[in-house]
Amino acid sequence: MPRQIRHAAVIGSGVMGASIAAHLANVGVPCHLLDIVPTQLTKEEEAKGLTLKSVEVRNRLAVNAINHLKKRRPAPLYVDENSALITPGNIEDHIERLKEVDWIIEVVVENITIKKQVYKQIESVWQEGTIVSSNTSGISINAMVEERSHSFKHYFLGTHFFNPPRYMKLLEIIPGQQTLPEVVSFMQEFCEKRLGKGVVIAKDTPNFIGNRIATYGILVTLREMVEKGYTVEEIDNVTGPIMGRPKSATFRTLDIVGLDTFLYVANNVYEKVTDEGEKAVFDVPEFLRRMVAKGWLGEKTGQGFYKKIKNGNHKKIYSLNLESMEHRPQQKVVGASLEAAKLTKGTRGKLNALLNGHDQYSELAWNVLKYVLLYSAEKAGEISDSIVEIDKAMKWGFSWELGPFETWDAIGLKKSVLRMEADGLTVPKWVKDWIAAGNESFYSKRQGTVFFSSNGQYKQLEENPEVISLQTLKEQNKVIKSNNGASLLDLGDGIACLEFHSPNNAIGADILLMVEQSLEEVRQNYEGLIIANQGRNFCVGANLMMLLMEAQDEEWDEVDYIIRKFQNTMSRLKQFEKPVIAAPHRMTLGGGVEICLPADRVVASAETYYGLVEVGVGLIPAGGGCKELISRLSGSITNHQVDLQPFVNTIFETIGTAKVSTSAPEAKKLGYMRDSDFVVYNHDHLIYEAKQIAMQLAQRYETKPINDIRVVGREGKAVMQLGAYQMKLAGHISDHDHLIANKLAHVLAGGDVPAGTMVSEQYMLDLEREAFLSLCGEPKTQQRMQHMLSKGKPLRN
Repeated sequence: MPRQIRHAAVIGSGVMGASIAAHLANVGVPCHLLDIVPTQLTKEEEAKGLTLKSVEVRNRLAVNAINHLKKRRPAPLYVDENSALITPGNIEDHIERLKEVDWIIEVVVENITIKKQVYKQIESVWQEGTIVSSNTSGISINAMVEERSHSFKHYFLGTHFFNPPRYMKLLEIIPGQQTLPEVVSFMQEFCEKRLGKGVVIAKDTPNFIGNRIATYGILVTLREMVEKGYTVEEIDNVTGPIMGRPKSATFRTLDIVGLDTFLYVANNVYEKVTDEGEKAVFDVPEFLRRMVAKGWLGEKTGQGFYKKIKNGNHKKIYSLNLESMEHRPQQKVVGASLEAAKLTKGTRGKLNALLNGHDQYSELAWNVLKYVLLYSAEKAGEISDSIVEIDKAMKWGFSWELGPFETWDAIGLKKSVLRMEADGLTVPKWVKDWIAAGNESFYSKRQGTVFFSSNGQYKQLEENPEVISLQTLKEQNKVIKSNNGASLLDLGDGIACLEFHSPNNAIGADILLMVEQSLEEVRQNYEGLIIANQGRNFCVGANLMMLLMEAQDEEWDEVDYIIRKFQNTMSRLKQFEKPVIAAPHRMTLGGGVEICLPADRVVASAETYYGLVEVGVGLIPAGGGCKELISRLSGSITNHQVDLQPFVNTIFETIGTAKVSTSAPEAKKLGYMRDSDFVVYNHDHLIYEAKQIAMQLAQRYETKPINDIRVVGREGKAVMQLGAYQMKLAGHISDHDHLIANKLAHVLAGGDVPAGTMVSEQYMLDLEREAFLSLCGEPKTQQRMQHMLSKGKPLRN
């Protein structure tokens, strides 16, 4: 029987343990969460007359951890209901439960003595074949189980989740010396497919891959800061997005991670490496130790390198002056190389603009980067089997746009090595040999196939068939049609993919034209259509700038044409005679949702933030969003004796408050997606999974009937409008919000017809369009649109 993970157990209910249990629950794996038995009662327990023998007390740590999951932000759970899959317990009373599970994950304190005690307890009930793993961030995998049996070691490995487990893509798998290869392969596949992780295989070395390289990079940055007298702001301006790193850069990252945690991770390497030069780098600066001693640990204690200071009704962020060790107002950082990089597009362009400058910030970037690249090359064979694992670890675990070896290629391998040697640095022999052999980069791409440097020669990067790259398809001349806003690509097997690539993937005339052309092409030559892209976000709505300009110029015929065009195109999409699959991801808002609603299936990435948010810019959905939700409701309740009003009220609240799901499962809960829609946990597999669904539907596809819609009419509208009026009286909404709510109620109710009237889809679309047009003419709506375009957030006027 093929191995499966049907049930799991997590030992240790701290923040990380509870979060791992939550993510297992997210993907439908029931989980036991066990912790130690408390040795003291709380005041509340004493007041209830409980004792240390009470079940409520003995399970307290795990129960509290599960309850706290619903309150934490960012949310560890896709939906709160998933917590029901986590069963609390304690390791004394419930250790027998470990006999029932397929995977046991240890997530206790980073202390090898304690971990060894836990593994002794586990093996006392362990069933051969059950996988056991440690979530350690750096303790030796082999050392933890050196006293355990050979058979136990065969099924033991490291599974290092990055925090927070739901959101961080990287998971390092670290096999032990005796771990069975088939166990490693199974866990890699399970963690990629079911948990949605990007898995890298690391070697059992201090801090493995990600933390080893990242910690080194931060420490050489701190060293450069101390030696050259840079400020906190200067460091973060240079080591952030301009270098292809996250906005948190160096010091905001440290504050988020916690300075005490960073100190522990750095000391872990310091204590275990023998090379004196490497040991010196991992000897953390004295000022960092002083900050930890003072309790300045970062965000969790309210101050670290940054501190929020209240000034009246506003909070200002102050930064640390290392000379005075006091927090002061942040200083603006300006430099020629920084400005040149900001004006350049793309990570590669920005990085080269920065490094090719001639000021102190260019020097800072080079002095940090050169050491990180050299260290990555020095450790390549020691911490991993390939440079690919290192690059993936830094991109997936630390949000670098480019891994170290990709960065080296981007800045010019030969040129940068000459510059390093001119600085008196030693370049690893294998890198010099690689260049001497005539190679100019660590990676090479030929006709869409990637090769990488491995043991002195190019090795083909093994492709995962479940990872479909639209960019690679373009390089392979798979483009069927294209314009400025979108392209139609051939995915093979009779399936085509419509990809948006307009600015921010906003829907405009070019995308709508390509939708129509795609339908005609698929009608003649393909079996199904997928709507997907691999941009940062799927689609944040319609082209708001174009709409505002037309409204301000009072070109109402043009606005009317735009809305009709959008509605008609979505109707054609819904009525198409072959399967249409929408595959949204991340931000999918307004028109982005409306282009998914007509699809036969939505195959969504788990991290899809989905909502009809038009009220935020003073409008209502008018691309079929209102119509489609009411149509679905009407179609799902065929018994006309059932009152639709409570369900319509829910839709009214969802759209009227611009609710956005925090996950694809929550989009189902909010009613934006159907039970028949699919959730894909690994975003990289999204297009592949959508393609499989399209192929399945194409085998026996039946054209969807277009049915009339039962509406709640004037009586139902009055109910919704009364609710809005009460909200206004209570001060919860403004006069303009009230106006929008009344128009939304009119549309959702089906206008002023009697309750229970059957109306056509076109009738509902006409109501949408009329309401949308009238709101476009409102000055306060135009103010909201302008504010969103300039500030990126809604205006409540």
